[in-house]
Amino acid sequence: MTLTSSNETGRREPGTPGAAGAAGAAGTRPPRGRAPRRKGAPSGGTRGQGLVAHVFLLPWMIGMVAVTAGPLVASLVLAFTDYDLLSPPQFIGLDNFVRMAGDERFWAAVRVTLVYVLVSVPLQLGFALFLAVVLDKGLRGLSLYRSAFYLPSLLGGSVAIAILWRQIFGENGLVNHVLGWFGLELGSWLQDPSLALSTLVVLNVWTFGSPMVIFLAGLRQIPEELYEASMIDGAGRVRRFWSITIPLLTPIIFLNLILQMISAFQAFTQAHVVSGGSGGPLDSTLFYTLYIYQRGFVNFDMGYASAMAWVLLLVIAAATAANFVMSRRWVYYGDE
Repeated sequence: MTLTSSNETGRREPGTPGAAGAAGAAGTRPPRGRAPRRKGAPSGGTRGQGLVAHVFLLPWMIGMVAVTAGPLVASLVLAFTDYDLLSPPQFIGLDNFVRMAGDERFWAAVRVTLVYVLVSVPLQLGFALFLAVVLDKGLRGLSLYRSAFYLPSLLGGSVAIAILWRQIFGENGLVNHVLGWFGLELGSWLQDPSLALSTLVVLNVWTFGSPMVIFLAGLRQIPEELYEASMIDGAGRVRRFWSITIPLLTPIIFLNLILQMISAFQAFTQAHVVSGGSGGPLDSTLFYTLYIYQRGFVNFDMGYASAMAWVLLLVIAAATAANFVMSRRWVYYGDE
């Protein structure tokens, strides 16, 4: 017997052919008036979260454009102009870069900066590593020592410390007072061209706190089992240091080297305060950044200063790239 649909209600009676298929189709059909959402399409909540994220990022974006990207592009444009801050810039092509080749003070600044970087950075990293190894032995009050040793890194670039340094190495300063106990009489270190730069090197070495903390964190990651196994094999402290500590610490050494090298190339405050902004005596403390400042804000030669700034940027980029290339020969990573 075949069941038929009811004419009064329009419903299909149970057992009518196609009833199950119609019910299934009705169950999967989306509600009328609402388009089906495609798989993977963002929901309203996701779009709202993206909008909130962009609102929170907006201050950084404004700062990036107004403080970093904008001045960077402007300095690149000014590097090819003659601009004295008072009149409109005039395009002169590569003349600013050509002038550098015959500028004696430019080459003096290059020489002083290179000596400062090549001498102060290795000494600073060596001293920081030494103290990190000492503090890694589990001294009492380690957190106190760590905080005290980190303090110079926070204060070393300040004007107050630079003024204090000028007093310490002055003619009647603390250093000469201590040397006088041993019968050594020296004049003002800052007025002697052969000694003035060394005072700034010592100041940079004194700011060892930041690399020391990074070294200390790296030392804590070296497995103690390696030292125990080497002690069983009869290795002494020096042997363990050069065969275990240094190889496993090379990534940290490389990180500190890059950070401190870039910082040393950009050093400015110490030389400006100690020398009174002149770079003297006889340009012995004329850092590259100090000479940029003199050309731009003392001589009002902003075009030339911008060109010098871009040369410094390229030198730092080249030095960093060279370090990355050479790191393949001496930096050891645990997964290699």
